[in-house]
Amino acid sequence: MRRIVISSLCLFLAACGTPQEQCINRETRDLRVVNRLIAETEGNLARGYGYEEYTVYETDFVPCGYLPDDGDPATGREIRFCRDRVPETTRRPVAIDLAAEQRKLDGLLARRRDLEARAEQVVAACRAAYPEG
Repeated sequence: MRRIVISSLCLFLAACGTPQEQCINRETRDLRVVNRLIAETEGNLARGYGYEEYTVYETDFVPCGYLPDDGDPATGREIRFCRDRVPETTRRPVAIDLAAEQRKLDGLLARRRDLEARAEQVVAACRAAYPEG
C-alpha cells in the first residue's frame, strides 16, 4: 500500500514540472528504468543471491463507516471497524544463476550506453522546444 502511495505522489510531482522538465522526464524514462535494473543486478551479483517479492494477506481491522448515532452530542459519531484482508508485500532471498545474471548486466550496460547517447539528443531537443526563462 505504501508503495502505491509513493508511486502516486511521484507521478503527481512529475506532472507538476515545467513543460521542459516534463519533456525530459518523458524522454529519459527508459534510461532511468535501465539504471534501476543495473543497480539491482549489481546488488544481486555482489550478494550472490537475488530477492523475490511476494504478497501475503493479513486480517486487519480497518475503518468501514460509523456506528449509529446515539443522539448524545457530547459523544459524537464513533467510527466502526470491520475485518478486512490487507495485502502485505515482502521479499525473500532466492538463488540465482550468477553467469546468467552477469550476462543480463552486460546487456543492460550496453543498452544504457545506447540510451545515454540518445538521451543527450532528446534533452537538447526538449530544451530547444521548451526554453525556460
